[in-house]
Amino acid sequence: MDVAHCYLEGNADAVEFCLHDGYQHVLGASTYTLQEGEQPIRAGSISLFDVNAEKGNLELFHRVDTAGIFDIKWSTVGSNVGPLLAQADADGYLRIYSLEGCSNEEKPRGGFLNEVCGEKISFSMCLFLDWNPAATSISVGLSDGSVSITTLAESKIEKLQEWKAHDFELWTTCFDIHQPQLVYTGSDDCKFSCWDMRDNPSGMVFQNSKVHKMGVCCIAKSPTDPNTILTGSYDEYLRVWDLRCISRPVNETSVCLGGGVWRIKHHPFVSGLVLAACMHNGFAIVKIGDKKPEVVEAYSQHGSLAYGADWQRAKLLPGGSTIVATCSFYDRLLRVWRPKSDFCCI
Repeated sequence: MDVAHCYLEGNADAVEFCLHDGYQHVLGASTYTLQEGEQPIRAGSISLFDVNAEKGNLELFHRVDTAGIFDIKWSTVGSNVGPLLAQADADGYLRIYSLEGCSNEEKPRGGFLNEVCGEKISFSMCLFLDWNPAATSISVGLSDGSVSITTLAESKIEKLQEWKAHDFELWTTCFDIHQPQLVYTGSDDCKFSCWDMRDNPSGMVFQNSKVHKMGVCCIAKSPTDPNTILTGSYDEYLRVWDLRCISRPVNETSVCLGGGVWRIKHHPFVSGLVLAACMHNGFAIVKIGDKKPEVVEAYSQHGSLAYGADWQRAKLLPGGSTIVATCSFYDRLLRVWRPKSDFCCI
């Protein structure tokens, strides 16, 4: 069921609900637009919205212009500071913003992003980022196939490690939430890899180059099962891996979602339930269980490439569902909706 929608100022590529208690009504959305000319400009923006599903409200309260953005992520709740928003952009910068003046009270709203620090970490484009569980480090995937590990200390970004992990664009990187010394990477070279950061440079734990038929777009470690990790690929398959046997997926065929699997997000409360952005085929909610993964709901109310998707971390609504935000690229559309499925019965 649709709750609200709006159009962004540029091509929409990422949406992220704030993770911190008291701020979970805050939704961030980013854009990337290539402005043609003698000297093309990659422009972007971050917009912050107040989401009130019960009233059907999606209210813009802050917007900042930036370089073209490929990814944004709110800091994890393991941090001992307030909400931080990290940005990976086309100019090779990693920027960190704090959320200021946004009350965590029930009624007052509003606020703004204040840039805490920014660092040009590469001459290549920053394509993806991930916070570690303690919100002290950020891994960044780069367009030259490298991965950069940075730390945030005393309002300053410092590069800890960087190494050439893949042959082509590194679309995704993911810290292991159960073993934070491990980081996973996926690339346009069709390879899915794991690295141990206790070595410097990080040593390869494994690399699978035979299963994905096209580039690896996203990786998501299960928050509840330390042995399960998911990958999504341009080849349209969502795959379930058992880390005890990484040579092939748990399910040989996994599940075909009918479009390149660009993003996957685990449900914040329901184990084994994921939200997937499927590029040319909208969005899907998929149940991952002991049997073959299955699509329990599809959402096709976008008319362009399905890129950004996230669950709101607020409590389950009456009927057992959770609010979802999705965005699509060329039509610049942001939608907030409520799945039809009763997750308590899945």
